[in-house]
Amino acid sequence: MAPQDPKSPIAPFLEANKRWAASFAETDSDLLSKFPTWQAPPILWFGCCDSRQPETTILGAKPGTCFTHRNIANVITATDLSATSVIEYAVNALKVKHIVLCGHTGCGGCRAALGNERVGKIDTWLMPLRQLRLKHAEELEGLGWEERWKRFSELNVMQGVEVLRQNPDVIAAVRERRLTVHGVVYDLGTGVLRELEIPEGDGERRKWAFEMAKL
Repeated sequence: MAPQDPKSPIAPFLEANKRWAASFAETDSDLLSKFPTWQAPPILWFGCCDSRQPETTILGAKPGTCFTHRNIANVITATDLSATSVIEYAVNALKVKHIVLCGHTGCGGCRAALGNERVGKIDTWLMPLRQLRLKHAEELEGLGWEERWKRFSELNVMQGVEVLRQNPDVIAAVRERRLTVHGVVYDLGTGVLRELEIPEGDGERRKWAFEMAKL
């Protein structure tokens, strides 16, 4: 193997990685030795691609805590094959105990969806958010811009949690081993996570979903 070029543009990051790896090996050698063949994360984490909210960092957690899927504006749809594949593996194979959907303040994707300007290929991806904006137009129009932006990020998380709750693998795991689903919002200005209270919806609809899971 050729030696790393000391002039590589990412050389500072590679050196930082070496220091981190040495420190981690010293403090968590038992955990590190298991990683090549084993993982048992308690959390399936869905988040935004935004660089300012790395999940293990903001949780103060170690590697191995979160099985992670991130996309622009943390959009969750039932037809996203990537996300549903992640759910299936994390829930059925890894047996995660919690699913956490994390939105954040100052989300650029939410900001774009609140407007009507074309922003490129991402417009198609943001269509569920534009539809969400129309659904809550009356509430959003009554707010100032900053509050509207913040509230829209919350509504996006709430909608995503409902989609997650309707996933067949999630429904089965909730019934069989008490998997829990949570929606949180990360405040970029304070670094604090806040859990949202998200009702589970109409009782009959939930009952129907659980009955379907038994088939």
